Amino acid sequence: MKPSNVLVAGAAGMVGSAICRALDAHGMEYRGVTRQICDFTARDEIDHLMETGNFDAVVITAAKVGGIHANDTYPAEFLYDNLMIEANLIDAAYRHGIHRLLFLGSSCIYPKHATQPMTEDALLTGLLEPTNEPYAIAKIAGIKLCESYNRQYGTDYRSLMPTNLYGQGDNFHSENAHVIPMLMDRFHQAKLDGANEVEVWGTGNAKREFLHVDDLAEAALHALAVDEKTYASATDPRCSHFNVGTGVDVTIRELAEQIRTVVGLGAELVFDTSKPDGTPRKLLSIDKIKQLGWQPSISLADGLAQTYEWFLGQESTLRR
Repeated sequence: MKPSNVLVAGAAGMVGSAICRALDAHGMEYRGVTRQICDFTARDEIDHLMETGNFDAVVITAAKVGGIHANDTYPAEFLYDNLMIEANLIDAAYRHGIHRLLFLGSSCIYPKHATQPMTEDALLTGLLEPTNEPYAIAKIAGIKLCESYNRQYGTDYRSLMPTNLYGQGDNFHSENAHVIPMLMDRFHQAKLDGANEVEVWGTGNAKREFLHVDDLAEAALHALAVDEKTYASATDPRCSHFNVGTGVDVTIRELAEQIRTVVGLGAELVFDTSKPDGTPRKLLSIDKIKQLGWQPSISLADGLAQTYEWFLGQESTLRR
């Protein structure tokens, strides 16, 4: 059953804004709330929001996010802020009688050397990638908090773990961005400068899977609307989250070459092997969510072209 009034926590971010666009497209009532309106680390502010909102579902997209550099530089903030955000929102939803909730996590929850493609039951079976361990631990805690409230209080709190996301609304800051916006920004500047070479971090051999954020938004609405019996039949109380991805990965070198083509850059790619690759490979199994009737629809080539077109329209405000 579709909820009738959804609170989207973190509506200004890439994921939150995509979910708001999808809710608009489906004609669903919602309120998108940003951290400027409500400090999600503050319990009293969240209580006031939920007391006055009359929500029947919550989608948690609010989070402190960033790439390898940001995760490695600010581990305390990535752990503390994300723990506080999710704990406050999940607990407040329960205390205010909101039965359905959707928590958005990340594929970094899985062990660094998990068998590929990674299935949901790989969670907590090995060591995490050190460069984003604090963020991953926070997201694992969010999954387990949802499971615990469901088990103890009979709530219907659900979790989706998306692969690497990109698209409209992404963070294009040069140091703290994820790989697609970082490379797109760097290659665009190199094109403007007429550069002969452009640097890419790492060896280029690491493999990654990428999902357009609009595909994730459709997956989120689909997962939120599936009836409780159908959702429960596709999951396990001890492993209740669902992976969301494409089921296809590429090397960072292949990705960089695709972005170079989209940008129209003629420069040579130079790989800085002194920079970390991170996890060697991160490919999700999406068999479970396919059982719920969802699958991705935007190819990487089309998604990159759409993202670059959006970037060009926003360049003056996005680039630093």
